[in-house]
Amino acid sequence: MPIDNKLTALTSFKSPTVQISITLILLALIGGMTFYHTNDRKLMAANVDSAISKGIDPLSVRCSYASSTDIICIAFASSMQSHNAPSIISSQSKK
Repeated sequence: MPIDNKLTALTSFKSPTVQISITLILLALIGGMTFYHTNDRKLMAANVDSAISKGIDPLSVRCSYASSTDIICIAFASSMQSHNAPSIISSQSKK
């Protein structure tokens, strides 16, 4: 059997079993990702509500769930409001 026929046999998706299997895998992947992101948002909303009731800045809670490229959280972390960023004034006065 030539190589071309072997590759054609491996890449043909004409079999209904293969088509159904691929469809089920894709549907499970989409369903799982939807479930994950929905629960992540619900958990974040509950934590923000809890932070508000405790007097914690809700933006800091939101930023704990954000990606590293979130512009709002980058600005928050570099501002004077952030507890992790050193104060420019206090670092200059130590010199």
